[in-house]
Amino acid sequence: MNGKKVPMRMCAICRSLKPKRELIRLVRTADGQVFMDETGKKPGRGLYVCPEKKCVDEALKGSRLDKTIGRAVDQDVKQQLKNAVFESKDEGLQRPNKGEAR
Repeated sequence: MNGKKVPMRMCAICRSLKPKRELIRLVRTADGQVFMDETGKKPGRGLYVCPEKKCVDEALKGSRLDKTIGRAVDQDVKQQLKNAVFESKDEGLQRPNKGEAR
């Protein structure tokens, strides 16, 4: 029996449940900064988006991402989100496991 529980998170755009490691996480810190969290462990309010073009396009359309996270998101972060979609298509959204070096 596999004793590991896979944490599930919901995409803020398409509302589908997926394993946490498959999603892109954005974080809003207490001081209001918004940035991408590659580790999935940074403190702050998290928001998850599918690494699919349609979800990212929908998130960036108008001010939907800004409304969802409750703050204006910088163009740098939006560009990182777009780039993450292309990277995930090439190699999958791979993060190191515990104890594994990058």
